[in-house]
Amino acid sequence: MENELILHKLNRIEKFIFGLKDILNTEELSDYTGFKISYIYKLVNQSKIPYSKPNGGSLFFECKKIDAWLLQNPSKSVDEIKREAFHYTRRK
Repeated sequence: MENELILHKLNRIEKFIFGLKDILNTEELSDYTGFKISYIYKLVNQSKIPYSKPNGGSLFFECKKIDAWLLQNPSKSVDEIKREAFHYTRRK
């Protein structure tokens, strides 16, 4: 039980460290996002995820661009929609 707790904490620390890096490789991106490496390669192949491939070699991903990509197409909460409706009706 104690070993499991230590491994869990180490895993959390590792993920935190990935969050401090500006550039990730494919394996690090998999840990960062939780996506399988095969799915990342599929996204790259379909040009659906921002990446760099200097000199035709390894793949690299910029965290800022990945974060923006992950947060695209947000869904509004019910409270946000109500607030927008309220402001809209006040203006009209």
